Amino acid sequence: MQSSTIQRTPRGDWRLILRVFPYARRYRQTLGIVFCLLLPLAVAGAIQPILVGQAISKLKSEPVYGVLQELTLPQTLNLLTILLLFTVVIRFGLQAMQGYLVQKVGQQITAEIRNDLFAHVLSLAVRFFDRTPVGQLITRLTNDVEALGDVFSTGAVGIVSDLFSIMVIVIFMFFQQWQLALLLLLLLLPVTGLIIFFQHRYRRANYKAREELSALNSNLQENMMGIGVVQLFRRERFNAQLFGQINQRYVKQLDYTIFYDAAVSATLEWIAFIAISAVLCLGGVQILNNVLTLGTLSTFILYSQRLFFPLQQLAEKFTAIQAGFTAVERINDLMNQPVEIRDPEQPQFLPVATAERALGEVRFANVSFAYKPGDPVLHDLDFCIQPGEKVAIVGPTGAGKSSIIRLLCRLYEASQGQILVDGVDVRDLPQAELRRYIGVILQDGFLFAGDVKSNIALGEGYDLAAVEAAAAQMNVADFIEALPDGYNTILRERGTNLSGGQKQLLAFARAAIRSPRILVLDEATASLDVGTETVIQEALERLLVGRTAIIIAHRLSTIRNVDRILVLSRGHLIESGSHEQLLAMDGVYASLYRLQLLNQQV
Repeated sequence: MQSSTIQRTPRGDWRLILRVFPYARRYRQTLGIVFCLLLPLAVAGAIQPILVGQAISKLKSEPVYGVLQELTLPQTLNLLTILLLFTVVIRFGLQAMQGYLVQKVGQQITAEIRNDLFAHVLSLAVRFFDRTPVGQLITRLTNDVEALGDVFSTGAVGIVSDLFSIMVIVIFMFFQQWQLALLLLLLLLPVTGLIIFFQHRYRRANYKAREELSALNSNLQENMMGIGVVQLFRRERFNAQLFGQINQRYVKQLDYTIFYDAAVSATLEWIAFIAISAVLCLGGVQILNNVLTLGTLSTFILYSQRLFFPLQQLAEKFTAIQAGFTAVERINDLMNQPVEIRDPEQPQFLPVATAERALGEVRFANVSFAYKPGDPVLHDLDFCIQPGEKVAIVGPTGAGKSSIIRLLCRLYEASQGQILVDGVDVRDLPQAELRRYIGVILQDGFLFAGDVKSNIALGEGYDLAAVEAAAAQMNVADFIEALPDGYNTILRERGTNLSGGQKQLLAFARAAIRSPRILVLDEATASLDVGTETVIQEALERLLVGRTAIIIAHRLSTIRNVDRILVLSRGHLIESGSHEQLLAMDGVYASLYRLQLLNQQV
């Protein structure tokens, strides 16, 4: 299994949040309402302990606020009860409204980030996917984005709300009695230090846990995709053991995150008890010295609970918040992957065919290419395919045949040299125009979940008549119409309800409907039986009239009638000519041809 190749780029939490800030800014009006609710929520929560304290002071005949002194005990208790009930209703109502708005914005932001991340991943070069496990990408597009959504829906606004509540409570406490207020405020300092300490520890453990989750998903995806090979070679037990080892590593890292999360919660519980004990101790001394009333002490006991309750809430949100920061970091790393192949800022366009000039020329001018630095697979290729010419590229496995096609379609960039289509460098062309100009039929035609029609049109605006015409042109209409629902037949993922040959037939119709100027066939008929291949070859001859064709083939008997054959060996162009000319040269091509004839006779 491939290892992770998306490198971590450590950043501060605030810098990570700034990356996501533009998404939140789009909902500034809704978030403005949410933040406007913070003040009445905090004030309603801070007033409740005062109301309870005043009730106790009235019961104990202690001094109360001026308005309450003129009321009788029953009147005071009734008034305070009504006020307390009013603050509870206001608080719960505003919390419900705030929670709904925050969840709504969080889900919308999550959806937008997922869309942008998916679009960015699709724009990355094929080279990136060569070295990155699919499971890792799936984890970042699903689990990490969901964790980021939790930050918005349960964490970010909740943190601001809790901190704002703490600030309002501290202000109200200092207006009540500054000594007890100062005592509780000083107890916040060790809490802050602990949160910062455990934050960094949890963050590192959570990042490692998510990396192991990526490896777990990669292994799972690999086994599901290769289930046929797994069962044919009886690797069920071995692969299950390998999956179990990766799963155990994930659980081990997850245990660390659980430990730090539990440590924060337990520590905050103890400090909350210490705060109440300290208030009782100092307050009791002040009551004995007639400095403090029992009602005020009761108020501060409630304040000590209210002061540490937001901190306990922070501890509960700790996991979501830190997982969200980890998610932002991992998403940021993926978003920072450079888009290697871009459209030019000042694009050129392909010329229009005229009576004097036919189109479809392909020229490789001293092109070299390497998938890995220092390990070239193509060396100084220099050849030209004329408009309308039918050229085959042959050679042993690993000679570089498919690499030529990938460079021509600009799935990779040449390390040096130029690739020209009708005199225009492919790097100066918009990618959409280049790939519309070149039609490619691969050996394994990939099909998407959906119906037959959509797999031929591939999202472009072709109507059913155009799809049927393309199928008829390629002699595959009979096969499609024989399916249960014809062109509306639903195909399963990767077209598993079709045979390999049937999937390939749809690939021919997919190319024909686009009427490309240059057609590339990469072992396109290898999965077809002899009878179907004959029918397709007849259709191909009609399709290739007036078009440039580049054919990659291992069966040399299928390319005898092309105009020219290019022979590759270890990335070098070593021979070029017609079938008869290459046989007369008695070189590599002649040796390959005789070897295949010998195998066929055997």
